Amino acid sequence: MIDNKEKPLERAIIVGVAGPKSDKWEVQEHLDELAFLAEAAGAKVCERVTQERKKLHPAYYIGKGKVDVVREIADEQKADVIIFDDDLTPAQAKNLGQSINKKVLDRSGLILDIFARRAQTREARTQVELAQLRYLLPRLTRQWTHLSRQVGGIGTRGPGETQLEVDRRLIRKRIGNLEKELDNIERQRSMRRKSRDSVFKAALVGYTNVGKSTLMNAMTDSDVFIEDQLFATLDATIRTLPLTDSEDALLIDTVGFIRKLPHHLVASFKSTLEEARDADVLVHVIDISHPCFEDQMKTVQHVFHDLSLDDTPVLHVFNKIDMLENNGSIAAMREKYPDSIFTSASKGMFLGEFKKALIKLSNAEEEVFELVLHAGDGESISRVYDYASVMEKRYEDENVIIKVKTSRQKALKLKGTIAGGRSGSALSVD
Repeated sequence: MIDNKEKPLERAIIVGVAGPKSDKWEVQEHLDELAFLAEAAGAKVCERVTQERKKLHPAYYIGKGKVDVVREIADEQKADVIIFDDDLTPAQAKNLGQSINKKVLDRSGLILDIFARRAQTREARTQVELAQLRYLLPRLTRQWTHLSRQVGGIGTRGPGETQLEVDRRLIRKRIGNLEKELDNIERQRSMRRKSRDSVFKAALVGYTNVGKSTLMNAMTDSDVFIEDQLFATLDATIRTLPLTDSEDALLIDTVGFIRKLPHHLVASFKSTLEEARDADVLVHVIDISHPCFEDQMKTVQHVFHDLSLDDTPVLHVFNKIDMLENNGSIAAMREKYPDSIFTSASKGMFLGEFKKALIKLSNAEEEVFELVLHAGDGESISRVYDYASVMEKRYEDENVIIKVKTSRQKALKLKGTIAGGRSGSALSVD
């Protein structure tokens, strides 16, 4: 389903609308990011078009007059594709395609095309194909037949033109099969997560292209794929980080977030993002050299909320400090986020401070308590070793008393699991 072959650069025109909730400068900023996305998908942006509207046109997104302007510019610039900064309805995509007589793509379609390029593992490919088909299904009408004359390019990788002739029933069946496959992958992932329950886990999260993978490589001496492009990492990658002589942590690199990331794309990558939900701390990596880094921070915080991660501790790591012309941003952020860390992962600057912060977090929420279990309850005893570090074990009559140390989050899970069992009880110890 996914075609990763390199194709010649297509010429693209990008289009955005400034409405009541967005200013001209904000639209230009969004189009800057859209241009970066287009380049990541293999296009060269030859022109950008903006329009101010109080309300999006229900049939054309932009006004009919502006459609004529875009068509003239597309002919003049010999553009191959018109890319819109928001999601288009199937009707809008149909009308625009017919009026401009060019390939029309929206933000979701563009992001999916980049995902198709980046997908390497079985899980990532399955997730991308599922998202592509869900995106394609409501748009599978005769409006797409003009694409059959295209030679491919951005927006047509994956299902693309080959799926235009497949009816909705077959696509729904394929979606069902992909959902079952992802369920199986998630069950396997859950089993692997359970085996890591007793280890402190820190998930690297943040806007795309902020240096999460570079930070992981620098901290763990590993070779996670790095590229100065959006969505270089689609899969959750896990590496061991020694914290002390006797304690390790797991660093988890996750898919980057982006502004206006549609909910159905987040849903398709749910199993990958589950790794972040299972972490003891979220390491929010921020590119402090980016002119709009605070807006990017807000975008990531919104995703935290969507994933129900509001209660998980967050460590802010401001990366790429070597690219700052002055240190004013650092001083301001130190005051606003007093417990944050400032690093340059690519230059290896202040990585020791980051490690110290992780050690502090791993110890801050620890609990020491005893569990009284029946000596024959092998399942519960095994579960204790999965969730906690055993400090002492002794036997009294038919019971075994185990003194353990673990994080507060895992302590709650362990106590709840043991309390819900057939035998034993959990006793806290100061």
